[in-house]
Amino acid sequence: MNKLIYLWLAVKTVFCTCQPDHRTNDFKKVKRHYKISKIGKLPAVASESSGLAIGNEPSTFWTHNDSGGKPELYLFDLQGHLRNTKPVPDAKNTDWEDLAQDTTGHIYIGDFGNNASKRSILSIYKFNPADNRTEQITFRYQNTAQTADCESFFYHRGSLYLFSKNRGKDKSVRMYRIPAEKGDYTISASDSIRINTQVTSAAVSPDGKTFALLTYGKVLLFETSGDNVDFSKPKGCFRFSRKQSEAIEFLNNTDMLMTNEQGNIYRTTFR
Repeated sequence: MNKLIYLWLAVKTVFCTCQPDHRTNDFKKVKRHYKISKIGKLPAVASESSGLAIGNEPSTFWTHNDSGGKPELYLFDLQGHLRNTKPVPDAKNTDWEDLAQDTTGHIYIGDFGNNASKRSILSIYKFNPADNRTEQITFRYQNTAQTADCESFFYHRGSLYLFSKNRGKDKSVRMYRIPAEKGDYTISASDSIRINTQVTSAAVSPDGKTFALLTYGKVLLFETSGDNVDFSKPKGCFRFSRKQSEAIEFLNNTDMLMTNEQGNIYRTTFR
């Protein structure tokens, strides 16, 4: 079954293009501005990398494994060397899907994968690697008829922004906003957009002016303005056909780092 799923994803990725997004949402063509380079291999322990966050050492990054993996974060450098392993106390990896981080050193771990739509209560762990403290944010969806399967999120100005996959019949990706503080919340979609491929990771630029959605086969860029984070200002779209890519992080305001579940590390450079 896993081989069939991988084959299906591979076919979808190869034939994925930005043309529907140019027509439907007025995304600009930006492929010619980006150079995509494979720069390394992940450490063997990170066999199913599904999230990225900036590390606490220069040119390092945190990642984690997908569902069923150990509740651990792995610190690696751009050469793919494992620099540290950090167990996350009081946490369980039911279905970890993405990482986010704030400006005070906290890493947010999205334990909100819901492929079978059987989980009614989802979790985000707020973890401080400096003091090993973990807090838990729990949430549920207000509209149970639209129970989402989220695999991506980022932190921006005190809030976490979550993005669903487009598994519904209308192919809509929904955006949810939740406070980045310990608590139990009921959330509803704040915006939506029609995208013809599934969103697997999200990231926001250091200056907070651009956010990116990684999908199976492409990257979608949106402009933000202060606290206004929505889909109203599509900025660009370019193909990124690199197998089962499930993690993205900004290196600066334009360049990005991506990893896939086959263990490869890629850098996308704006030129």
